[in-house]
Amino acid sequence: MNRPAFLASFERFAAPGRLVALVGTALLLAAPMLPWAYRPALDDMTFWFAPSPLQWCGLALTVVLLACLVLGWVVRPQGRRSLGRRLNFNRGARAAAIALLAFVAVVLVASALELAGLVALEPGGWLALAGAMLAASGVLTLPRGEEPTLRTLRSPAWLQILGIVLALAFVLFVAAYGLDLDDPGAFFSFGVWAGVVVWVAAQVGLLGWLSTAAGQNRSVLVLSAFVVAFVFPFTQNGSDANMSIAAGVLIFAATAMGLNIVVGLAGLLDLGYIAFLGAGAFTAAVLSESAFATIGWSPPFPIVVLISGCVSALLGLLIGSPTLRVSGDYLAIVTLAFGEIFRISMNNLDGTDGPNLTRGSNGIPAIPNLDFFGFDFGSPHDIFGITIGRFANYYWLLLLVMGLIILVFTNLNRSRIGRGWVAIREDERAAEAMGVNTFGLKLLAFAGGAFLAGVAGSVKAHVDVSVTPDQYIFLESAFLVAGIVLGGMGTVGGVLVGATVLKLLPEKLRFFEDYRLLTFGLLLVVMMRFRPEGLMPDERRQLEFHDDDEELADEVADDVAAHRVGSVVEGTSAEPGSGATAKGDHR
Repeated sequence: MNRPAFLASFERFAAPGRLVALVGTALLLAAPMLPWAYRPALDDMTFWFAPSPLQWCGLALTVVLLACLVLGWVVRPQGRRSLGRRLNFNRGARAAAIALLAFVAVVLVASALELAGLVALEPGGWLALAGAMLAASGVLTLPRGEEPTLRTLRSPAWLQILGIVLALAFVLFVAAYGLDLDDPGAFFSFGVWAGVVVWVAAQVGLLGWLSTAAGQNRSVLVLSAFVVAFVFPFTQNGSDANMSIAAGVLIFAATAMGLNIVVGLAGLLDLGYIAFLGAGAFTAAVLSESAFATIGWSPPFPIVVLISGCVSALLGLLIGSPTLRVSGDYLAIVTLAFGEIFRISMNNLDGTDGPNLTRGSNGIPAIPNLDFFGFDFGSPHDIFGITIGRFANYYWLLLLVMGLIILVFTNLNRSRIGRGWVAIREDERAAEAMGVNTFGLKLLAFAGGAFLAGVAGSVKAHVDVSVTPDQYIFLESAFLVAGIVLGGMGTVGGVLVGATVLKLLPEKLRFFEDYRLLTFGLLLVVMMRFRPEGLMPDERRQLEFHDDDEELADEVADDVAAHRVGSVVEGTSAEPGSGATAKGDHR
């Protein structure tokens, strides 16, 4: 790809530019030892020679910048397999310098907003800004070089497993520390730091290598991820507020995973999907032991989960049978109307306009906590000396539900059914001409996605204690679709990332509540412009949106080759993104 001429002209000054960047790096190393504000703001950056946590984060990124500058000068890309070719240190230096400039600017702006003006900033903050600007201007002169090829390096299994463990440990640190930040400015600044760290790792080539390692060690990745998720409550010191947010994120992600079948795999735009979550929640509430339940029958909770899922699936069949012969905008309008019909119907089942089933707009409150074999989910428990509260108990239950939903989704995606859904999404008429039962598969997608949403809703009813119709409005369906588009349609990791972003940010940035919709709209516009395939897309959709990008095509080809190597090692014959068959599955 051609580079802008004014950037290419800078590269003749690479040697003095590297020196300027090193001077800026020296200033960045010294700045955390000085105060950045005259009184506490964000995380109290008022002390001499005592960096705050955010200053330590900037210092760690500065060390990465220094290492990339030095190694980029010492290590030369001599040969295809050289360290300088596999790890592009110049790209890493560029990314680290720009990331530091963005991080320092965000921290200073947030501090100024909280302290009512730039006059509240101390010399340490201005020194950090000057250093970041010098470093960023200096690295522009460095030759960009070729794309890093570390992803093609054949690494021993123990090294790949170690990389996966370290990456997940970083995720645990970010989640634990980020949720513990009550100050919105500090939370946003830390989020920016975490994001730019991932970007720098991608520019150097480490993220590509980690992606290859994850593809070749999927079982280790899944096991490690669930271990990290299970350990997470122990990092929150018994905080019910943080665990309430975490439980909400899991509910949102589990619901979005069901919608991912409909939108991500089958390509059917459903704008009323929140109704299936509400159907599961109302079913669980009606069958609970609440004094306001209207049926008077309370089966064991596992039976309630199955009934809730089946009720939602039945609604999916009822709405899908007459409407799935339309597509595109017409299907979106019909499903949107179904979501509104569900909410209005729940309001009317109050004993006046209809049978008294949901108590109308009052809903069903006082839903009791679950009790499995003497384990009360509503009571705190001490485990290893750490208090585990009510929301942590439900978090673990939701983690189990999420694991089952991911298992169902991944197996469907790799099956013949999943390949049929992808064929329908790509070209429905071509799929039908090739013998695919398009109507039956679309109906199955609606019913299957609705079932998973109903299962998530049955747990949500007990977590929220009450269920009312106003919880299930069109805006919630729009957020679910936005989470899938933001993260990456048709992928598990993309849905988890998108759901976390859209659910976590409003909880931690409540001061921005009035502008939440504006922010989400701008975020989606930016995503559609610069990364329409989502934050964590699969290879197929990435190539669809960037079919003229030769570098990306080569990168995806390397991913496919690495994936095939891992498949051979595991005894499979899978192809990424195509729903390939497992070993022993004969077509």
